[in-house]
Amino acid sequence: FWSLVLAVLSPTAGAVDMAERVKPCEACHGSQGRAGPDGYYPRLAGKPAGYLYNQMENFSQGRRRYHLMRRMMEPLSPQYQLEMAEHFASLQVPYLPSQAASNPTNSPSMLRGRQLAIEGDAAGKIPACNSCHGSQLMGQAPHVPSLLGLPAAYLGAQLSAWTQGERSTAAPDCMAEIAKRLTAEDAAAVTAWLAAQVVPNSTALGKANNTQPPATNIRCGS
Repeated sequence: FWSLVLAVLSPTAGAVDMAERVKPCEACHGSQGRAGPDGYYPRLAGKPAGYLYNQMENFSQGRRRYHLMRRMMEPLSPQYQLEMAEHFASLQVPYLPSQAASNPTNSPSMLRGRQLAIEGDAAGKIPACNSCHGSQLMGQAPHVPSLLGLPAAYLGAQLSAWTQGERSTAAPDCMAEIAKRLTAEDAAAVTAWLAAQVVPNSTALGKANNTQPPATNIRCGS
């Protein structure tokens, strides 16, 4: 397995097309990076290149703790990781269907989830998700990813990882601070609400007020 992975991802692979080089990624992240079928491996397609690059670097440097990803990223140069990130960012393929809500849309839990995502909670010093992730929660270039089209299990696992220190990014690690302010009930509410939302017809990224190259400007993200 590892011989195959290193042979395909190695920068010395010659003129092999990038789409062929990243085939091993599809074993977990689905065809063309659309997302894995088990609800844990997230979508890569169409996410901002800066975000994807930063996560590869975070895995390489141990700020994100998942052994398989770290072993795959460590042999790759920053330039090659950036080329991979740009490849996946360029893919505009259909999203998998959103998860059906387990609670009625007007239940207290779902209403609380919507409040946290759209309005935030000033008393708890929790900003609205859309204040960073875009008005449609579809992300902002160059560094902030979409929150829609992701399963609740994955979103919940990432909030837990930030809370437990198993996931981090270069300072300022804003998501770690936000995750620690959420109660378990609030984390469950906002992830369930986000997972139940239909991805809009237009999946274009918003544009953040920052145009520095992703390789030189680390941003916190989801």
